[in-house]
Amino acid sequence: MHTPTALTPLTRPAAPVHLAAELRLPTNWLDYTILGIYFVVVLGIGFAARRSVKTSLDFFLSGRSLPAWVTGLAFIAANLGATEILGMAANSAQYGVYTTHWYWIGAIPAMVFLGLVMMPFYYGSKVRSVPEFLLLRFDRAAHLLSSVLFAFAAVLIAGVNLYALAIVVEALLGWPEWVAIVVAGFFVLAYITLGGLSSAIYNEVLQFFVILAALIPITVLGLRSVGGWDGLSDKLTASHGDNFMTAWGGTGIGSDNPLGANWLTIVLGLGFVLSFGYWTTNFAEVQRALSARNLSAAQRTPLIAAFPKIFIVFLVMIPGLVVAALIPRFGTPGSDYQYNDAIPYLMQQLLPNGVLGIAVTGLLAAFMAGMAANVSSFNTVFTADIWAKYVVKHREDAYYVRFGRLITAVGVLASIGTAFLASSFSNIMSYLQTLFSFFNVPMFVVFIIGMFWKRASMKSGFWGLVAGTTAAMVNYFVIYKQGIVDIPSDQGANFVSAIAGFVAGAVVMVAVSLFTAPKPAEELQGLVYGTRSPGMAEPPAEGDDAWYRKPALLGWGAVILAAACYIPFSF
Repeated sequence: MHTPTALTPLTRPAAPVHLAAELRLPTNWLDYTILGIYFVVVLGIGFAARRSVKTSLDFFLSGRSLPAWVTGLAFIAANLGATEILGMAANSAQYGVYTTHWYWIGAIPAMVFLGLVMMPFYYGSKVRSVPEFLLLRFDRAAHLLSSVLFAFAAVLIAGVNLYALAIVVEALLGWPEWVAIVVAGFFVLAYITLGGLSSAIYNEVLQFFVILAALIPITVLGLRSVGGWDGLSDKLTASHGDNFMTAWGGTGIGSDNPLGANWLTIVLGLGFVLSFGYWTTNFAEVQRALSARNLSAAQRTPLIAAFPKIFIVFLVMIPGLVVAALIPRFGTPGSDYQYNDAIPYLMQQLLPNGVLGIAVTGLLAAFMAGMAANVSSFNTVFTADIWAKYVVKHREDAYYVRFGRLITAVGVLASIGTAFLASSFSNIMSYLQTLFSFFNVPMFVVFIIGMFWKRASMKSGFWGLVAGTTAAMVNYFVIYKQGIVDIPSDQGANFVSAIAGFVAGAVVMVAVSLFTAPKPAEELQGLVYGTRSPGMAEPPAEGDDAWYRKPALLGWGAVILAAACYIPFSF
């Protein structure tokens, strides 16, 4: 296989943190006016949502009252943080069309599985959070450990978004990093504290459209600058080799490719373990579906989100490809730019004032959406799963609403602290994937075995979490970082860590279950596949039984469409 010169060495980070100093944008009063209007609207939504917060259910789960299209758009916006936008554009500039795997294999099947299989259990059991489901299925030890791990991971990931925002705003607008962190943190804190999850979700719907308004002009003008798709493909094939514009070229086992992964690790590590671990157990996403007004709407939430997810890859991948075509050595050691500069570079080169303001606002909206999703899920888990169950029990409902607002402030302050921890990693996307392999994958294996195997004992959940988390960390920090096994890239190491965590968690759960008592069958109703709870028997609301709203049709339609999208990039 031809290994493109622009992609060596293989161990070079895909998305270095700091942006090039030459990327300062020529913003003017019009751009700042657009940005100011956005911040005013964000706070206005917070004040409007405050009127609907009367109980803790209202604050933490929007009173389970939102329609599917709102929760669906919020579901995808919560995932569409600017770390993904910048990171996936960077991946595309370095790896080419391989980026599609993070969407069509690394997201869609898991989102469909969540909607069709797991949401009836989550929503039907009326849990307020993902860890609370583990309390019902296993025991208090599994519940407390999962709650602590999730709260810790949520703060770390929110910190990544804050730090990424700071370096982007400093490079593009000239604001000091601490100013960007404080301003963004203040607005997220304000609207979540005011209106709880409803405020976060309605802002995420707004942010979804603002992000699209930012990415579409960059993509269209970028394509035009390189002669359309045919011109882009010809330039990149000539400069980067034949496999740069294919999804599967060079991924045979034993083949060398810049991603450092073969088709097996892509399908198992990314497509199954990391993907299902993230989409099906990450409460920052699942919380949006739990806020839906009925079971049908909850099921359709990730299924509705799957359709824009299929096509968003083009809005983040094409800008990265365009930059690689315009500057063939973009991001390499001999270049003035780094891979993470791809979208900011196109913003600077292509966008006029006004449109530039929309693009900057879109980036800020994306950062705030990613941070808000993690902060709103953090305050729910810390309040409902840790504080109310283990520290201060049986208080009046208003007390937990007040505490939820207080812990939101603590979460934002903690995120500011972890933002500086993120600065020690050279690659933001690799850092995020590392966190997912440590925290989401072990939780997923516990869920999947507990949900499909009645014999899984009460004690197996806790020890499965311990074993999975430990195995993933040992693989990354010892086997990979110490060079015991040669893995070509951080991303490849994350795939292997995810597989190691999954296998270790599964083996330990089975072993512990064989030597400890299972949970009584009557306590497993609605928690294990093949059983039902009263909540799962909920009939569809009026209009939800229409054929085009059938979850199975939406789910399988998304899978088939994602598979079809691979065809042009597979030959």
